[in-house]
Amino acid sequence: LLIDNVEELLPIVYTPTVGEACQKYGSIFSRPQGLYISLKEKGKILEVLKNWPERSIQVIVVTDGERILGLGDPGCQGMGIPVGKLSLYTALGGVRPSACLPITLDVGTNNEELLNDEFYIGLRQRRATGQEYIGFLQEFMSAVKQNYGEKVLIQFEDFANHNAFDLLARYGTTHLVFNDDIQGTASVVLAGLIAAQTLLGGSLADHTYLFLGAGEAGTGIAELIALEISRQTKAPIEECRKKIWLVDSKGLIVSTRKESLQHFKKPWAHEHKPVSNLLDAVNTIKPTVLIGTSGKGQTFTKDVVEAISSFNERPVILALSNPTSQSECTAEQAYTWSKGKAVFATGSPFDPVEYNGKIHVPGQA
Repeated sequence: LLIDNVEELLPIVYTPTVGEACQKYGSIFSRPQGLYISLKEKGKILEVLKNWPERSIQVIVVTDGERILGLGDPGCQGMGIPVGKLSLYTALGGVRPSACLPITLDVGTNNEELLNDEFYIGLRQRRATGQEYIGFLQEFMSAVKQNYGEKVLIQFEDFANHNAFDLLARYGTTHLVFNDDIQGTASVVLAGLIAAQTLLGGSLADHTYLFLGAGEAGTGIAELIALEISRQTKAPIEECRKKIWLVDSKGLIVSTRKESLQHFKKPWAHEHKPVSNLLDAVNTIKPTVLIGTSGKGQTFTKDVVEAISSFNERPVILALSNPTSQSECTAEQAYTWSKGKAVFATGSPFDPVEYNGKIHVPGQA
């Protein structure tokens, strides 16, 4: 059913519907669709994995539910994401469903509302951190390899920034791992930017990029763009990074902030005077490409879109945050405020928009 009707069913299987499903997971839970492994099972994770009826698993999508889409920390209710993602492996990658295993690691939640909710299906305790967390993940990663062999693919999904980068670095050399938020999103966005060049002419190196949001997705996309520019131009990666600017919650990432930045933001701290907000950053940096990975809706305001459209014939605007409610701007806003000039794509699906008698169809990136 899914393979024959991919376009119609994707918004139900994945974003935006999956976000609402995670928010209401406790109330609609009827039977487990994936495997839950909680802190209470420390020391017995291999046994828990052996309880899963299918033996020959090829792909595991695992989350600890700390940062689901743009929805914060729904804890154990984040299971909707691995389930939905693996449906996509089947629909788009042809992997048989029985070879897919969705896993949620229940290490607690810091979401007060859920801790007080009688229908919450997970552990009612604050998130494990530090050595307790690292040890739990270590046991999990060893058990997976022991049970399913060297070739099983482990996709990390919707972990918080501080854990996501560490896990990828720690297990990248010993396991077959992939972080969707850092690497998967980046590859799709890079493909979108390359596709946009056919409209714009020129190459990736001709552009100046400005991001709103400097987490896993933002820095992951930025690094892949820099790598591709470096590959095309043979320039060193450090030089290529200088075409790319990031704005986080404290404003433009600049060299004077370097000491206080998380390690994954440091390569993007360029020489520039401090700029406190996105609109000022757009006017100062004058980007040709604006990319939203902030997880915050309605942050590409009318002023921002008008500003980037004022000095670009065809501004590229990518509002990538999910679900639809968290998109930096809607398709209608982007086309209307840019007077139909924007080359536009989003993270969630939007309907085509008519502006001045022309139909604009937003891409999904």
